[in-house]
Amino acid sequence: MSTRIYVPRETAAISVGADEVAIAIARHAKEKGEKIELVRNGSWGATWLEPLVEVVVGEQRIAYGNVEPGDIPSMFAAGLLSGGEHARRIGPTKEIAYLIKQDRWTFWRCGLINPLSVDDFVAHKGFAGLTKAIGMGQQSVIDAIRKSGLRGRGGAGFPAAIKWQTVADTAAEQKYVACNADEGDSGTFSDRIMMESDPLGLVEGLLIAGFAVGASKGYIYLRSEYPLAHSILTRAIVAAREAGWLGDNIQGTGFSFDIDVHLGAGSYVCGEETAMLESLEGKAGVIRYKPPLPAIAGLFGKPTVVNNVVTLASVPNIINLGGEKYAGYGVNRSTGTLAFQLAGNIKRGGLVEKAFGLSLRELIEDWGGGTASGRPIRAVQVGGPLGAYIPAEHLDTPLDYEAFLGIGAMIGHGGIVVFDDTADMAQQARFTMEFCALESCGKCTPCRIGAVRGVEVIDRMIADENRDANYELLLELCDTMEGASLCAMGGMTPYPVRSVLKYFAEDFASSEGTGK
Repeated sequence: MSTRIYVPRETAAISVGADEVAIAIARHAKEKGEKIELVRNGSWGATWLEPLVEVVVGEQRIAYGNVEPGDIPSMFAAGLLSGGEHARRIGPTKEIAYLIKQDRWTFWRCGLINPLSVDDFVAHKGFAGLTKAIGMGQQSVIDAIRKSGLRGRGGAGFPAAIKWQTVADTAAEQKYVACNADEGDSGTFSDRIMMESDPLGLVEGLLIAGFAVGASKGYIYLRSEYPLAHSILTRAIVAAREAGWLGDNIQGTGFSFDIDVHLGAGSYVCGEETAMLESLEGKAGVIRYKPPLPAIAGLFGKPTVVNNVVTLASVPNIINLGGEKYAGYGVNRSTGTLAFQLAGNIKRGGLVEKAFGLSLRELIEDWGGGTASGRPIRAVQVGGPLGAYIPAEHLDTPLDYEAFLGIGAMIGHGGIVVFDDTADMAQQARFTMEFCALESCGKCTPCRIGAVRGVEVIDRMIADENRDANYELLLELCDTMEGASLCAMGGMTPYPVRSVLKYFAEDFASSEGTGK
């Protein structure tokens, strides 16, 4: 009888040696005549413990963290196959505090299953949501999404049910579901972990959305910088199609739906829904004027649901367990859970799925363990490169869409990047304007020209040239970009700049910033 051993095939784990660890385990088992079944699973999201090796012992999976290839001989000698004691041994996976204190609604299968096995997926409630949805009927599915309060997890926080209802109510012979997997924000990786660890969960979300709105075709717009996610996702789609869960007359239900994966070409602005649709159509990724909205005239001019990966992957359990149960998580209008991603100067980086309402401080200290440097926190950027820099005095703000708007910030995609007290915030403000200048699609003047002028003004401030006059000029420039840009690229660039001016103005005293 063979012993099952899990070693993740996920980008972060591979970057720190998971492939080499898997090879070492297979080689050592062969040399010792041990029978093993090596399963390449996804990630549980505890990135700080990767590579995380798990051995099935009885009904438990025993975890060993930060495993290196050189550890394998001593691990086997210590009784790895029976969960033996070793310096790398953590204990049962289900007892790891980082994981069990989460509210894993969307990511619950990540790390648990073989991402490429349809049988494993089905054994863990896979496609149960789709089957239930088809039995409920289209409007009942949309009603469940409405009851859940699910809002777009890509950053804007727009109610998903409104989009779905609009597409469903718009008459057309052809409708589409477009999944935005162009995850380009700094400090974000939840979409990637989902696609590499539970790709069929995303596929099921697209299927349910397609059924609910009357669409027969889905597209996943994937950033080209995710080659492993592309490989795993495309293989999972082929497996689903071969098993009868994609294509014509799915499982004899009369519902037909298929999915294509489209690779982007490195443009940040294609994360904006209309630029993404232009790129999907084979055009340059340039923002469209709105109206018309994509829900009415989207891909190829047809009604289109546009949601991101985590939004769609949250749907199957909403249908399985009920919209009311999902709405029971969170606070105020921020219902459900979000996969917060801890990055930057953080001791324990990784993905933490929690209900809305906890504070930044809780995430950073309880899950993240504070800064990796051990120095005090100076600023935290939430929501990607266009998110505000939040000072230490606001770390107790609850993670709630409206509460963050109240302090001039946004939650966005849930990326959290931590900076300690050595950070030069004037340079961070400059980086924001420079980033916008580089990534602007160029369609509107406030974004295209404003960001370039912004870099120039900040450089003059750092050099102590007419600082007061340039301070006022920078504020006026931010007003123009925020009020007149066509999309969030230019419209939100002022958020981090304003926050630096408000909370860290002293860093403009010299090009060396705080110099701490």
